Amino acid sequence: MHDSLAMVEYDSLACGLKSLDALVKQAPVEVLESNLIEPGRFLILFAGGVAEVEESFTAATAPAEQVIDSMLLPHVHPDVLSGLRGNVVMRDADQMDTIGVVEGVSVASSLRACDRSLKDADVTLAGLRVCGGLGGRAYYVVFGAQHDVEAAIEVGEEMLGDRLHRSECIARPHPEMVVWLLRPPSFAVR
Repeated sequence: MHDSLAMVEYDSLACGLKSLDALVKQAPVEVLESNLIEPGRFLILFAGGVAEVEESFTAATAPAEQVIDSMLLPHVHPDVLSGLRGNVVMRDADQMDTIGVVEGVSVASSLRACDRSLKDADVTLAGLRVCGGLGGRAYYVVFGAQHDVEAAIEVGEEMLGDRLHRSECIARPHPEMVVWLLRPPSFAVR
């Protein structure tokens, strides 16, 4: 189990690879994913103990002019890591009162918002997606009672600020929509 999660997005593949080398040399962390995402960005996602991740994060963000976005979550909600691994928690549509979808324009900001939504509202994370076809965006889906989902969406919107792409609250989802809710991710954390 990891206590901390960090992500850095770069505008350069070369800079991203050099930073990947620097961060794994800095401290013993687990690189969960390191890959190109659209449009022409390089992303590194890593986890571990709080102190180790903080040390590696410092090394990874040293080339500040190439960093598009970054995120450090010292005490990450455990469902965020599960969601990144592609795990999906679904119920039958009749057991899902309301669904909330929050989409951010950057992966790091979206993960930060997801973490805060899960910590501040009584909702369940249905899933989290970082997809190549989203142009570098990410989204997460939560479900629960309508007032709780609305609270989670509001928290996500506040956390994302100008990095919010769109959010939606779907009351009483139809069973045929629920089966399409979360497609398998193309960006997969192992």
